[in-house]
Amino acid sequence: MLHTLLGLVTLQKTDPHWCHSPSLTNGEVSCHSPRGGAYRSTLGTRCEMSCDRGYRLLGRSSIQCLASRRWSGTAYCRMMRCHVLALIPHGRYTCTHDFMVDSRCEFTCDPGYRIEGEHSRTCQHGASWSGVQPVCSDTDPPKIKCPPSRLKVAEPGKLTARVTWDRPAATDTADKTLDVILVGQQPGTDFNEGANIIRYKVYDQARNRAACKFIVRVEVRRCPVLPPPLHGYLTCSSDGNNYGATCEYYCDGGYERRGVASRVCQFNRSWGGRAAECVSMEIKSDVKTASALLDQFYEKRRLLIMSAPNISDPDYQLQNIMIQKSDCGLDLRHVTLIELLGSPPRETGRIKESLLGSEVIEGLRQVFRISRSYFSMVLLDKLGLDRERFITPMASDELFSYIDSFLLDEEERERLELHRDFCD
Repeated sequence: MLHTLLGLVTLQKTDPHWCHSPSLTNGEVSCHSPRGGAYRSTLGTRCEMSCDRGYRLLGRSSIQCLASRRWSGTAYCRMMRCHVLALIPHGRYTCTHDFMVDSRCEFTCDPGYRIEGEHSRTCQHGASWSGVQPVCSDTDPPKIKCPPSRLKVAEPGKLTARVTWDRPAATDTADKTLDVILVGQQPGTDFNEGANIIRYKVYDQARNRAACKFIVRVEVRRCPVLPPPLHGYLTCSSDGNNYGATCEYYCDGGYERRGVASRVCQFNRSWGGRAAECVSMEIKSDVKTASALLDQFYEKRRLLIMSAPNISDPDYQLQNIMIQKSDCGLDLRHVTLIELLGSPPRETGRIKESLLGSEVIEGLRQVFRISRSYFSMVLLDKLGLDRERFITPMASDELFSYIDSFLLDEEERERLELHRDFCD
């Protein structure tokens, strides 16, 4: 009996495969036997268990071969995985080995977006991701193209031109809805002469900005400044010498126009027609009737008909002195004086030094009911209408005040104001 037990003990100590040979899938077993490094499973052998990178050890990290021919514990290696990465808005990622340890995931963004943060994350040995999740930000500005600059000639008689264009289109790689803002005058409106800068700005939803601009240039075609005629003046529409402007010729008192009434500035920057002249008004006193005489003054001159019983009439003499001193003022107001003196057969009528025929004198008296028996004056407008009568001499200032207030139009008043000092 004793002999048998001793034999068993000797067998346990000497059997090199007392326990089965340990193994660990995806790991490594490192054993130390009392009998030396060549033995891995003899009684009392202790083995250290470790897993490959990317695996986690589950079970005993150290086991020993027992007398029961079993190991003191078990272990296995389970693959470690990081959690699934969340998708990033407007981006994606690709990984080298799915979500296993040491797998590297590279992030990319959709067109129009850029990475902000880490461009990649790595699954670390502890099953955690390196870094933090990046974001895709819209940092690319939109694109906008303005229409080409343009030149427009101002419309006839105007200093502006109506200009239209199509609203520029804007594009963005990230957004479909864009906020396009016009800075400047609206298309389809009247633009002033010169360069007008038009700007457009566009913002995407991330407030990235782009801009463009173009120039609307309005050209006013101009003729040379038209000189006024000698002894006359011009009144011009619009700006005076721009394309389409009309300049009308007017003559000073005692002068009449010879030639065109007006000229128009043409597109080719030249004036239409030939320049008019202001020539001394020629009055034909040898006409046969009063109407023939009056026709010469129609729409050109006003008439002041002065009548007296004779040349020695005191009212006439007083008025004649005042008239001679105010001759220049009458001319400025386009007034011609006609004198009717005496009674037939020695009756005379005259315009300055020109004598009128007896038929003309009689016609004037009858048409305007002018008496030969007392002093009187009749004031006619340019249409030959009786506007006022005077039966006593009138001072020049009073006469002029009446004419200025009731017979002159606004334009004549302005001209008179410009030349008021001419007679001083």
